[in-house]
Amino acid sequence: MEKYNLELFASCLSGLEKPLADELKSLGAKRVRPLGGGVAFFCDMRGALKACLWSRLASRVTLVVGRVNASDANLLYEGARRLPWERVIASGASMAVQAHGMNDQLRNTRFTALKVKDAVCDRLREMRGERPDVDTDQPDVVLDVRIRERRATISLDLSGESLYRRTYLTADDGPDAPLECAQAAGLLALAGWHDIAASGAACVDPTCSDGSLVIEAASVACDLAPGLARSRWGFFGWAEADEDAWGDLLAEADERFEAGLARVAACDTQDPSAPPDLAYVRFAGATTSSPAIARARQRAKRAGLRQVVSIELGDAQSAPDLVERVGSAAARALREAMADSGADGMQASGFLVASVLPTGDRAQSEARQQAESAAFSRASSAAGSGATFAVAGGEGIESRFGVEPFERATLGAGRVSVEVLVFDEPPVEPVIVTVPDSAGGAEHRVEVFESASEQFASRLRKVAKERRKWAKREGVSCYRIYDADLPDYAVAIDLYTGAGQASGNTYVHIAEYAAPSTIDPSKAQRRFDDVLSLAPVVLGVRPDHVFSKVRCRDKGGSQYRGAGRRSYVTHVQEDGYLLEVDLSGYLDTGMFLDHRLTRELVGARAARKRFLNLFAYTGTATVHAAGGQAESTCTVDLSQTYLDWAARNMEQNGFTGEAHAFERADVMTWITECRRTPRRFDLIFVDPPTFSNSKAMGKRTWDVQRDHVELLIGVTRLLAEEGEAVFSCNLRNFKPDEEALAKYGVIIEDITAQTIPHDFERNPRIHKCYLVRRA
Repeated sequence: MEKYNLELFASCLSGLEKPLADELKSLGAKRVRPLGGGVAFFCDMRGALKACLWSRLASRVTLVVGRVNASDANLLYEGARRLPWERVIASGASMAVQAHGMNDQLRNTRFTALKVKDAVCDRLREMRGERPDVDTDQPDVVLDVRIRERRATISLDLSGESLYRRTYLTADDGPDAPLECAQAAGLLALAGWHDIAASGAACVDPTCSDGSLVIEAASVACDLAPGLARSRWGFFGWAEADEDAWGDLLAEADERFEAGLARVAACDTQDPSAPPDLAYVRFAGATTSSPAIARARQRAKRAGLRQVVSIELGDAQSAPDLVERVGSAAARALREAMADSGADGMQASGFLVASVLPTGDRAQSEARQQAESAAFSRASSAAGSGATFAVAGGEGIESRFGVEPFERATLGAGRVSVEVLVFDEPPVEPVIVTVPDSAGGAEHRVEVFESASEQFASRLRKVAKERRKWAKREGVSCYRIYDADLPDYAVAIDLYTGAGQASGNTYVHIAEYAAPSTIDPSKAQRRFDDVLSLAPVVLGVRPDHVFSKVRCRDKGGSQYRGAGRRSYVTHVQEDGYLLEVDLSGYLDTGMFLDHRLTRELVGARAARKRFLNLFAYTGTATVHAAGGQAESTCTVDLSQTYLDWAARNMEQNGFTGEAHAFERADVMTWITECRRTPRRFDLIFVDPPTFSNSKAMGKRTWDVQRDHVELLIGVTRLLAEEGEAVFSCNLRNFKPDEEALAKYGVIIEDITAQTIPHDFERNPRIHKCYLVRRA
């Protein structure tokens, strides 16, 4: 093929098309055209291999073999068969075909791929006398077919595996790891890091997680080709690929990396795994997670950059010190370079503060988001004027900076979409709240949006101190600390102490009451963000162990926004029982803390009783009943998810066997059917939802105020002689219809006051509780 006569397409994360086009031009590509989702360009064979080896921003590089008529399957086959596959696919190479897109006649991508595969195999059998092997697992050649209207573009994938899967990743890294590398490389490109790094600049990521951004930054500064250590390429099965040319490219890349590493490193480059000399390290990341530090250091080692990259334990409090040290290292390196060269006019090195922060459903904890945003802001303030500040994702960064970014872009789409902001000015002076260390260490300086948040921090610290003493005295490990004590900070804060394998961990669950319509939503959001920033510091809990939801007061009870993230399952202890909670994935955690005394009441009355738990949720009351020596238990709920959860709670406390039944049913229907059988119970616990319109209930809905009379009549008909029921509900203005109940021989006694725990005394209407008997 003639020089520069190969047509190629480099795909990329959306939003990176222009930086990728610039990168390809720098690699010698011609006729470069940014398009949606990638860049079209022309080059020769060597240029194609070079693009695969050196591109940091492309996800794949494909060689366009031809475009054919795809009006129907036969025309697609004929067009594909006429292409010169004998000059494209190397002899003996195995192949696979993947198809994308559809039209009126080609509606099944597997069928489309099959037709093209047949055409290629038939062509090669005709030209070479043999068909290539088809290998869908590890083919030497992958052909890409893209249908658009009546045309098909057929290409050869030169990259093989995604170029975003860097060689420092392993099989143990999750499915999002290549995306993190792409976002890091894209953020650095949008921040102009290539030019900044050339001046001997420093780079700090104060929230580095597994270290992708710092490693990508160091690889640019050290002139490390991203594909240098890759062992398998799609072009290994390309007939036009020249082994000598590829060998020359690898040798050149090796030399460039060796020179770049020697230029950046302050120690002997003979040992690429040597730990860094912190006095000279210009590329540093910090995280609060010890496992993440270990993973990041291993990644840097696999990349061959361990001696120039430092991954450290740090947070917003320590970020300024990290920035100062790394900046000093860059200045020292510049002075030594000037002394070695005898130059006195070298420009001062630059500084980049950059972070990729999790956003949306990829952010496990909003409190962690706030902590990481604060760390980025403090590091940026410490770097000061003349530095560049770049962030992808996160929440509230622009508000924290208080200045306009000079670059704004969106990387990716849908679930993986993140906003990129690049600033050339440091943040404005923030509002600082000083918080004493919960363990008696140095004070913490916490950035907040509202100066009044200092009052919230003081109140939370005061009540937490009192609650901890009470909890220790009473043997309570999960309890409420704060419940809208200050009207402007209307949140409920609960503390969960880990047990079992989670022993030693402390978790915080924050539920925000929706602000009334008279409150400016942005002001309410700033206050909630301040709560998320302050609570972990005041309570001495890791930000990633703080989980939050927004709770809206409704006529029908509580509804939440913020549930539905990825589950965070752990275990806690109550009265010696091990219970499973999910702090993130569901509307509630799996254990209602305000029912602590109610569950104890059930356990105390359960000895030698046949126990029934209706609307059982996660079965925590059943665990107490079983632990109270109940003769048998029956747990009924409409949700199989909750029944399975209840079964796990019972099993991990040793309560298994035929004496403990779990039945999935609509409770009202179950009661009706059970009344027709001899089954009766000595103790029944009934804790219905305030309202439900579950699809599993059919057309019927549930309203506790409307339906409680029918429910309690049915419950009492299941009671044995001398039996009793404990009825609880969370409707704040619930009022039992005692007259209607009495007409049917139902006696109801209000015991609410004795079931409200100390930590809920500020909110005595949190639930209602009654003893129910037959007259």
